[in-house]
Amino acid sequence: MEEKDFLACCGSTKFAKEMARVSPFSNLEEAIKAARFIWMNGVDVNGWLQAFSAHPQIGDRSSSESKKNDTSALWSKGEQSTALATATESTQQELLEWNFKYHQKFGFVFLICASGRSTPEILAELKKRYPNRPIVELEIAAHEQMKVTELRLAKLFAAKERTTSSINEDRISVIGAHLNAAADASTTHLPSIQPKPSHVSGRTRPPITTHVLDVSCGRPASGIEVHLEMWNGTQQRPSFSAKDSSGWVLQGSSVTDTDGRSGALMGITDDVAPGIYRISFNTGKYTPTGFFPYVSILFEIKESQRSEHFHVPLLLSPFSFSTYRGS
Repeated sequence: MEEKDFLACCGSTKFAKEMARVSPFSNLEEAIKAARFIWMNGVDVNGWLQAFSAHPQIGDRSSSESKKNDTSALWSKGEQSTALATATESTQQELLEWNFKYHQKFGFVFLICASGRSTPEILAELKKRYPNRPIVELEIAAHEQMKVTELRLAKLFAAKERTTSSINEDRISVIGAHLNAAADASTTHLPSIQPKPSHVSGRTRPPITTHVLDVSCGRPASGIEVHLEMWNGTQQRPSFSAKDSSGWVLQGSSVTDTDGRSGALMGITDDVAPGIYRISFNTGKYTPTGFFPYVSILFEIKESQRSEHFHVPLLLSPFSFSTYRGS
């Protein structure tokens, strides 16, 4: 990744230079750890203000349209999509007026991690923070900038992974073409020998995936431990009243990232084994004061569904949760 990639994640040139200097990173978690340290310890107030100024005002439709080809502007538009979709003419006007008042008082744009937040929520938070002393508000804005940076780093890594996957697939195709060409050239001498190219799965992700959304605040829930298990007990399926849990076999585990998405819980394979599966979430660690110490979701994959994808998300609040089968 280059300096310009990190500059799209955070508009501070100091931050981008330092991230480029200490890169490459082996994974997203390593990049986020470095980003937090650099942002809070290696970037001064001027760098913070430079990053703040790279953001359009919340709810300002014209600013997002003016830089359609700018990565940061496109990401801002996506992050504010919920706010724009929930804005009425009156709430949008009120938000613009409060944005102006905020800028007049503090000297920088009102900054909040807007992903998944509605206009009324953002407006309420702006009014709540407006009475703060400037030094207090500066620190709050810096932490909000870090939240935005983490979300964008996740998008950056996901985009790079897709590009790498595409390049690898192209390489495999080229190698396969060479093997087939070599085989065609040698058929007059060895008609019975045909090369067998390596199998490449048609999937681009594991057949079972999940993410967690904290519906109490309308944002992804990061840092939640996730386990995927499959039933392999003596009974065909776990009994409703069974007390023995030894029939569950762990398939994989991960922790949700800043976008609320779990890492791979199983390998990428064309067909998933039919059976009863269980995804468990360590919700008690995420919400210590909540009602649920953990949440387990059981579902069944039938023989006829081997080749399908199963996305089983968790929508969580301290006192309720729900799920559904996504795609």
